[in-house]
Parts: sequence; C-alpha cells; structure tokens
Amino acid sequence: MNRPLNENIKLLRVQHHLSQVDVAKRLSVSKQCVSNWENDNVLPSIDMLGKLADLFGVSTDFLLGRSCELSLDATGLTEVQIAHIREIINDLKML
Repeated sequence: MNRPLNENIKLLRVQHHLSQVDVAKRLSVSKQCVSNWENDNVLPSIDMLGKLADLFGVSTDFLLGRSCELSLDATGLTEVQIAHIREIINDLKML
C-alpha cells in the first residue's frame, strides 16, 4: 500500500536530512506551512506539489502515493558511469 502525501513529504524530508525550516526556505514558504502539510492539515497547491517533487527528485505521482517507483537523476554522468549504477542496482535487487 502506498503512503499518503503527508507521510511521503515527511519521509522524503527526513531522508534528505532536511528540517522543516530547511524545506520552507528552499520553497519560500513558512515552517508552519511545511508542518501543516506533514500533519495533513493543509494540502500543498498544485504548483507547490511540483516544487516539492523537484526538491526531492521524485515524481508527483510518487508524492501522491500513486506510484512507488523512484527515479535517479543521472544528469551529467557518462554512459559508463550510468552503466555502473545500473549494475549496482541489479546487484542490490538480487540480495
């Protein structure tokens, strides 16, 4: 079962070692705004949903709990480096 939006926001924030204040500063909102999202008191706007997805490097579908697929940003990596990452991922899947 996929997690709801508020839990995904908090999970991703913690995984990125960011405080609510850090996220608020990066998105130009108040700390209270981030707290309200995480406590499921208020939903982020559609525009803010996109900004959250960009900040955490995930899709909006992942944030909304519609998909559990994560993607990796390989921008700036060579084909050889990307091939190494694919090998690591495949090795981890076999564990």
